[in-house]
Amino acid sequence: MLTTDGQALSPLGPEVSSHEEVPMVRRDRWEELRRLWSTARVPIAELARRFDLDRKTVRRCVRDTSWEPYRRPARTDTLLAAHAAYVRDRAPAVNYSAQILLQELRPQGYTGSYETVKLFVRPLRAAAHRGDGTLVRFETPPGQQSQIDWGTVTVHLGAARVELHLFVLTLGFSRRAYYDAYLSESLPPFLDAHERAFEHFGGHTREHLYDRPRTVCQGGAGDRIRWTPTFKAFADYWGFEPRVCRPYRAQTKGKVESGVKYVKRNFLPGRTFRDFADFRTQLQDWMTAIADVRIHGTTHERPLERFQQEQAHLVATAGQPPFRLEAQQTRIVAADYLVSFETNRYSVPFGLIGQTVEVRRAQGRLEIFHRGIRVAAHAELLGKHQLRILPEHGPGAIARTARQRRSLPAAGVPPPAFPEVEVRDLAWYEAVAGDREMATPLAGGDCSASWRAALVGTGSETAPRALAAAEVTP
Repeated sequence: MLTTDGQALSPLGPEVSSHEEVPMVRRDRWEELRRLWSTARVPIAELARRFDLDRKTVRRCVRDTSWEPYRRPARTDTLLAAHAAYVRDRAPAVNYSAQILLQELRPQGYTGSYETVKLFVRPLRAAAHRGDGTLVRFETPPGQQSQIDWGTVTVHLGAARVELHLFVLTLGFSRRAYYDAYLSESLPPFLDAHERAFEHFGGHTREHLYDRPRTVCQGGAGDRIRWTPTFKAFADYWGFEPRVCRPYRAQTKGKVESGVKYVKRNFLPGRTFRDFADFRTQLQDWMTAIADVRIHGTTHERPLERFQQEQAHLVATAGQPPFRLEAQQTRIVAADYLVSFETNRYSVPFGLIGQTVEVRRAQGRLEIFHRGIRVAAHAELLGKHQLRILPEHGPGAIARTARQRRSLPAAGVPPPAFPEVEVRDLAWYEAVAGDREMATPLAGGDCSASWRAALVGTGSETAPRALAAAEVTP
């Protein structure tokens, strides 16, 4: 069965729960009935036929401005009736324990059974538990808040099975969302997705609500959040206030959670993708042709039409350069006195190792500051994973100077005396080395007594071997 605006009426079970002569329409049916009456102008007779209701019941539904649940009238013929008010007031204090209540009711004259008290308390306990788990829908005015989250999907890009990460930014008032796909959830694509969303909407809301990813914050207690330095600089640069959900309360950002489920269930089924570029192209087409113009289940309006009320309240971003081109970014100097910036690394004076510095990009150059003082400047590297090191930044010249100073004698101290080196004939070294081929010509002649005496007189352990080698006859 279809409504006049083309929507199907989903069967949700019995339409009416009757008690005596007063039929009570369930809340979801009551809301749908009033919407068709007020927006689609469906006649009462037609509504009565579609919902299988009496016309008088339909008139009462469209006349009432709020839905009231059915309340069973209290019985007055039970032994507990005289104590009902006490039990309702006392039950929360004793954690809805029927046994404790029975103990307290006996001195008050109650003569009924434990089962009667237990049956009376059961719906009170159930209502309290439902209240504990109930989420109160939080609506924000136009331009006030956006909610941001990731969703992970595994798809086939051609023949390859690839895990993709879907970025979703939902405007809180209009429910209009921006969707994009990336290969990871790291900080660079995270910030890039924000800027693409700002460009898509022509602005951004005054505050952004996140879960607690490491790209946003590094922990914290209560309201004291340790923001990731680069992300905080990004938020300051664009002028929005970041907020995070309480721990283990991700449902606080239910609007974007619904958006993640919606893109997975509505965009992905039945589609094939040639490659990553084709995936992103189809996603953008689906966002404008389907997601923006559907009737939203909560607002009952098209997000694109509702966005017209919100657009004027956004913080305009037109004309502002991207964060990566202009904003100052914080870095910590590594042990190799290098600073990382967009996969490339640049040197700073080695004395700043472990210190925090600020990197600014301007006109193709990177300037690095420490406590407001410029400590280094480099031409920006255009490739990736490259190095630019200036010699004066390293400890090399200082280390060489220190070595030279250690090698010089102290003032007034004479240099150490070295023993005089004896000058010997080359044949002596050849014989000591045991080179028989070089020593052979000496074997045929008589070695002079002085030569033998010199060889033996050295006291070297190799002297006998050298003499023997010299006397070998070929």
